[in-house]
Amino acid sequence: LVASASSSSLYMAAGFKTVEPLEYYRRFLKENCRPDGRELGEFRPTTVNIGSVTTADGSSLVKLGSTTILCGIKAEFAVPPADAPNKGYIVPNVDLPPLCSSRFRPGPPGEEAQVASQFIADVIENSQIVLKEDLCIANGKLAWVLYCDIMCLDYDGNILDACTCALLGALKNVKLPSVKINEETGLAEVNVKEKNPLKIRKNPVATSFAIFDNTLLLVDPAAEEETLATGTITIVMDEDDRLCVLRKPGGSSMSAEKLQTCISRAIARHKEVRKLLDEVLESIQPK
Repeated sequence: LVASASSSSLYMAAGFKTVEPLEYYRRFLKENCRPDGRELGEFRPTTVNIGSVTTADGSSLVKLGSTTILCGIKAEFAVPPADAPNKGYIVPNVDLPPLCSSRFRPGPPGEEAQVASQFIADVIENSQIVLKEDLCIANGKLAWVLYCDIMCLDYDGNILDACTCALLGALKNVKLPSVKINEETGLAEVNVKEKNPLKIRKNPVATSFAIFDNTLLLVDPAAEEETLATGTITIVMDEDDRLCVLRKPGGSSMSAEKLQTCISRAIARHKEVRKLLDEVLESIQPK
């Protein structure tokens, strides 16, 4: 009798969630918790695996709850741009295939994938995570191109935080062979036995929030929370507590006080992610 009563109440809760999802969430938020058991300012469990794709020059797999992002980096040669002969290239691309969620369709990149790719490009440019000058091999002749392919394997919200973390982890895993230009032939000579890590100048970390009913802030929103939110905001900070990117695509307005709350949480999150990445990198170092 007890078992049947509890199962019927579960069915009622599931039915209520389907019919009135917003009201269902509000009842939890009144108690300062979320349906998945998290507090409003609590992230989902975060795991990072670095260097798992052996065919890439650098790779990282990040799980943020169920959201799973894989970043693989391939390095190739190119002629530096004419207007910046002392710079190389970093080319990010975010792919959201139908494999990761039924909300995405086959074909050319949708709007969300394009927005995510532009966001990552902004993070790279504004944070100066890697200086493009460091990718130049021979001024005006040869430079590295880093193709950063970021693929979502499982979509459950907050891909921007996971993509940024996966990019940082993969860049820290990149090792480029030593290259010299032969003055007699003018050709590049590659020494694959001598590899050097990329010089990572900054460590940007993204922290996203969903704004609920124009007032409540939920950190690390899941897909359902993003759908029900009245707005979202993503803040990217570096280790010097410098604001690198702030993205708020419309939605609810925010007071200066609430924005400061978000920035403070983003600073704390940066320390958490940096510590996690450092521990993972240390664990894969050859003894």
